[in-house]
Amino acid sequence: MDLHINRTLATEVILLGFSKNVKINLALFFVFLAIYIVTLSGNGFMVCVIIFCSHLHTPMYFFLCNLAFIDYFYSSSIVLKLLVDLFSSSGKTSLTVCGIQVYFWLFLGGTECLLLVIMAYDRYIAICKPLHYPILMRWSICFQLIVLVWVSSFMTSVLPSLLMPVRVCNPNEMNHFMCEVLVVVKLSCDSTEKNEIVMRFFSFISILFPFVFILLSYACILSSVFKIRSAGRSKAFSTCTSHVTVVTLFYGTALIMYCGPSSKYSPNFGKYISVFYTIIIPMLNPLIYSLKNKEVTKIFLAIKNYSN
Repeated sequence: MDLHINRTLATEVILLGFSKNVKINLALFFVFLAIYIVTLSGNGFMVCVIIFCSHLHTPMYFFLCNLAFIDYFYSSSIVLKLLVDLFSSSGKTSLTVCGIQVYFWLFLGGTECLLLVIMAYDRYIAICKPLHYPILMRWSICFQLIVLVWVSSFMTSVLPSLLMPVRVCNPNEMNHFMCEVLVVVKLSCDSTEKNEIVMRFFSFISILFPFVFILLSYACILSSVFKIRSAGRSKAFSTCTSHVTVVTLFYGTALIMYCGPSSKYSPNFGKYISVFYTIIIPMLNPLIYSLKNKEVTKIFLAIKNYSN
């Protein structure tokens, strides 16, 4: 028996957000606005520094520049609408706007997942095969890898969603602050179980497999580092600590959300986890790389001293 036969199609969704209290929403507005300003400033700074400083024109900084570029727009696709919605009493969002946000979020999030894999591969070549690094990571290869990342993200994240459009039915309330794909799927007029299975499958492909590749890369890196004399170990580790920190934060929360047992989580759990990997992490990434990167720190201090 079809349990969805009496449900009517919805033309919009209602985002419940965080609270209906005006004062709480006002406070949240200033908190998220501050985070967004730091995110734009930090990622914008990283992009500009890497582009205009010729001595940073290396594969590692090229990939880092792409990461900052992605985070810049990844955060914007979520936070700008959130800031507007915090002043909305109804929380209504058209399906068109909701769909656009879902596709942007899937595309940019999937691209970041794969880019972190390429960055791990870059560190693996630099440490495990240093003599082959100029050949294996020459500029033509780097550009090809970036193109592969963007195309693969579209194929594994966006294309499946385009081929399986979701018909949203009433009731159309979402206990979330954004149009997250797993939450949207639960509003489907069709079998939610089938849609969730498909989404979980592609989540494993776009999140779990890349994460396993990163783990294998760092297992090889650790094996090589321990063979290096103690004097060179700290330098080898220093080139990886920033990336390991970013990978842990990003993949840790993404795996919990998309590869964990969602039935065991409270209705609000996914919403708060989403805040971390869609809003907090894009702000932290440039800070992590800046604080742990001597070259970027020197440039920042030079700019600061020049402005003073």
